[in-house]
Amino acid sequence: MKKVMLFVIVAMFTLIVGACATDKDATPQQNKDEAVPVSSSTPLDIDIINTKDAKVGKATLTETKEGVKIGLKIEGMEPGTKAIHIHETAKCDPPDFKSAGEHFNPGHKEHGFDNPKGFHSGDLPNIEVSDNGTVNVEIIATNVTLGQGENSLLDEDGSALVIHENADDYKTDPAGNSGDRIACGAITK
Repeated sequence: MKKVMLFVIVAMFTLIVGACATDKDATPQQNKDEAVPVSSSTPLDIDIINTKDAKVGKATLTETKEGVKIGLKIEGMEPGTKAIHIHETAKCDPPDFKSAGEHFNPGHKEHGFDNPKGFHSGDLPNIEVSDNGTVNVEIIATNVTLGQGENSLLDEDGSALVIHENADDYKTDPAGNSGDRIACGAITK
């Protein structure tokens, strides 16, 4: 009986070692139809300023496989629902921030998630400013990148994150009836 048990143990050990060696020596195959995952990049921190050129918060942008994650922390704002968009130029000259240009729109679409001809790559979902004037939210911008290419936020003139005084209606071109620009952060390398 002891010889049989020893034989079974040796046989099992041989099978396990052989299976491990086969897996270790195997060359992984990548299906050409599968997307290669994007590795996370080093987070990019940008300051957000208001119309009086005072810092009111920051945004942290990180490349993920889903798109660019925007972690937004702001204080001292008027409560309510606000539009937030990515604009085409990394210039935040107060008080109106028109220096940031139009929405980031390399695909030459119209504005708005509900617009049949839209949407801009820089269109983002509305944010909610709490009753105490703060925002602490994460947004995924799926149609942009911090890498290279047509949809790069870090092209030669950068881009800007702009908050508007009102909510975006998600359909009216060019900016969703979102009102004046009230905060801005330049996105540069």
